[in-house]
Amino acid sequence: MAGRGTQEHPHGADRLCEAGDRVYSRAVRRGRVPRRDADPVPCLLELALLHPDPDDMDYLVPTAPQEVMTRLLRGMYEEVSESHRRVGSAVAAFERYAGLGSRVQQPQAAAEGTAIRVLDGLSRIQAAMDEATEACRTEVLTVQPGGIRREHELSEGLHRALALRGRGVRMRDLYTHVARHGQGLLNYLELMGDAVEARTLDEVIDRLILFDRTVAFVPANADRTMALELRHPALVEYLVTVFERLWRLAIPLTAPLPDTGIEGISHRERSIAALLAEGHQDAVIAERLGISVRTCRAHIARLSETLGAASRTQLGVRIAQAGLDGPPGISGPVPLSVPDQESRIAR
Repeated sequence: MAGRGTQEHPHGADRLCEAGDRVYSRAVRRGRVPRRDADPVPCLLELALLHPDPDDMDYLVPTAPQEVMTRLLRGMYEEVSESHRRVGSAVAAFERYAGLGSRVQQPQAAAEGTAIRVLDGLSRIQAAMDEATEACRTEVLTVQPGGIRREHELSEGLHRALALRGRGVRMRDLYTHVARHGQGLLNYLELMGDAVEARTLDEVIDRLILFDRTVAFVPANADRTMALELRHPALVEYLVTVFERLWRLAIPLTAPLPDTGIEGISHRERSIAALLAEGHQDAVIAERLGISVRTCRAHIARLSETLGAASRTQLGVRIAQAGLDGPPGISGPVPLSVPDQESRIAR
């Protein structure tokens, strides 16, 4: 988290020291505090939670709590976005090296003992997953991208899930918000009971399955007929960190999605607006949110109608003016010029 205090106050705005919390809370209640009150807690000035009163320099006024929350959410979103990019780069690199490795003839025993193993073919992937399931004793973490989960996708791994539940293994699953509308997923969660906890996000990384924080499986090609089995501790720990950060931002499946605060604009349209502002094409937005391109374009049309935009370029202006160009959960326009927004959305 950006912004650290002094050596006596080594923290960010997300975890204030007790003394700092008292002074900041008092400043919010009263509107300002004497400058001398903040002398024991320089962290408040360093973190920009207090700043001089322009009308009386002997006093300090607080930054609004809403602005502090927005700052924290934006920092968290940027951390997760960077994790997304790094995971994508890592998977692409694994694919490249896997392709190079397949041209070299190696003894089967040597290949099997590596920390990164390429599983070629669905039968070999299933066998490795069954082996990891059998060895698992504590927890399974999964990320399931795409939209509504189809019945056959849920049923093909049901035997593993039931075996894990029978041994008392805890499971945590991350889905996109769209998956909430699938009856098959709801039936699966009802069957599994409290052995599985599910949360959802606007978008997630590519498929990931982690067993006991010791072995991970990720796709190695687009059609998922190849996978990587990762047992290198540093790689597995990195993927666990990515999962935990996404989990912290996700919304429990049993909780409703937050309201956008703008009449006529749904949570999904809020997400689409943010991705449009980043310059993504309709097909990319649809894939990231787990919806069809046709559904995505219908939402864009409704966005244009609600915001009174007559063209794609004008829609960019309206999105920026409405403060919809940042990640969901952050209100108010982010510091990005409207012309830049227009040019990226119009492309």
